[in-house]
Amino acid sequence: MNDLTYIDFITLAYQQKSVQMKMRLLALALFQEGYTRTQIAKRLNVSRTSVNKWVKNYLTEGLDGLQEKPRSGRPALLSSSQEKLLSQYIEQNTSKPAEKRLTRSDIHLYIKQEFNVDCHPDYVYTILKKLGFSWVTSRSNRKK
Repeated sequence: MNDLTYIDFITLAYQQKSVQMKMRLLALALFQEGYTRTQIAKRLNVSRTSVNKWVKNYLTEGLDGLQEKPRSGRPALLSSSQEKLLSQYIEQNTSKPAEKRLTRSDIHLYIKQEFNVDCHPDYVYTILKKLGFSWVTSRSNRKK
């Protein structure tokens, strides 16, 4: 499992796009060269705990142990079907030029009433961007 050499780790590191993965592989290259974990941490400017974790993961799981693990993150406020309905609502209400403009408050109220989701009004901008819409505001025309 730990049959890779210093050169192998360096070669793998240069092939990586992920900076985090490069750091892990460089740490293992230094470990193969006989550096202590404290020396590796100082040289790469990372914590010794991180180096310990990378070395342990490599020794137990091989290169697969160095990969990023999936993270759960916060669940989305709206499901994909709700996002589709919201997108349809926005398209239907913005295609009528004679009608009143659709405001953030209108969209926020729609989300609250239709989906029973209580979100911050600023979330409207986030969801609009995710759905591919852009927010346009008009400037006031002051007379001089």
